[in-house]
Amino acid sequence: MSAGSARPGPKSVLRSTPVVIGALTVLLLAAAVAGLVLGPVRIPPGEVLSTVLGGERSGAFPTIVWEVRLPRVLLGAVVGAGLALSGAVLQALVRNPLADPFLLGASSGASAGAAVVVVLGVGAGVATDVALPLAAFAGSMTALVAVYAMARRGGTMTTGRLILAGVAIQYVLSAFTSLILVLSSRAEHVREIMFWTLGGLGGARWDQLALPAVVLCIGAVLLISLARPLDLLLTGEEGARSLGLDPGRFRGGVFVLVSLIIGVLVAYSGAIGFVGLMVPHAARLIVGASHRRLLPVTALGGAVFLLLADLLARTVAAPREIPAGVVTALVGGPFFLWLLRRSSRTEGITG
Repeated sequence: MSAGSARPGPKSVLRSTPVVIGALTVLLLAAAVAGLVLGPVRIPPGEVLSTVLGGERSGAFPTIVWEVRLPRVLLGAVVGAGLALSGAVLQALVRNPLADPFLLGASSGASAGAAVVVVLGVGAGVATDVALPLAAFAGSMTALVAVYAMARRGGTMTTGRLILAGVAIQYVLSAFTSLILVLSSRAEHVREIMFWTLGGLGGARWDQLALPAVVLCIGAVLLISLARPLDLLLTGEEGARSLGLDPGRFRGGVFVLVSLIIGVLVAYSGAIGFVGLMVPHAARLIVGASHRRLLPVTALGGAVFLLLADLLARTVAAPREIPAGVVTALVGGPFFLWLLRRSSRTEGITG
């Protein structure tokens, strides 16, 4: 083989991980600026940049940027990155491309847990800020464990059983949340529960950003450090065990970590679906299946995707606002059906 033939072609260079991460970072910054500029009140880009970079706080435009749009953009980036990352890891854990926090009932479980805290009025002030993500975490983890136990039979898990188990758990938890909604007599409870059901970023505030950001950063570092064991799971139970991994113990520990990430994020954004389904697939097509490359690209891609979805949600029908979860569902539903059709060709949907 000559030296010239060993050089990577333009297509390989464009798909290299540093290039993809660089391109996604530029896209993320562009989406963030667009999120600050566009809305019911359009602010000139120069005014936005001078406000953010110059620290101007007085006046109508700086107030809109600092108090309304910037926390919303930051929460959108955190939630999008976390949901996409969780989806990629869940797909490796259950070895199924259809795994997603929303489809597996984890988001519905988190919403149900948060709804219980709101209606029962657990704690007040700081106590509620702690109880809310804890309840969402408990709901998310309960849902994931239940779906996993129902879908797994005889050491195997098919797409059909996984979907049926996810849909069943999702219906049960949605019915439970609806029951809470009906029994609640206070209008503010109804509004809050509807917010979690539909999913959106409209309630973002500065004092709500710290916990999701910290959980995402720590969770992302831990999950990326587990890239090799996640790769081993792709070889199957026996293959992973022969290479020194205890699949059961590893899967249990990562389920807890992913449930924590999902629960905390859903506590502040509501159940936003399909981000964890679509983004990992797109990232896998570009950088391949290795989790060391896949997870950082997926996190950045999820942040970009949710910022763009939220931008669309608050501009397409302005001055009215559509929940971001509705936009992601409108995009993700057809994608899910296409993926389901492709999967059923290879294994049979009934499992």
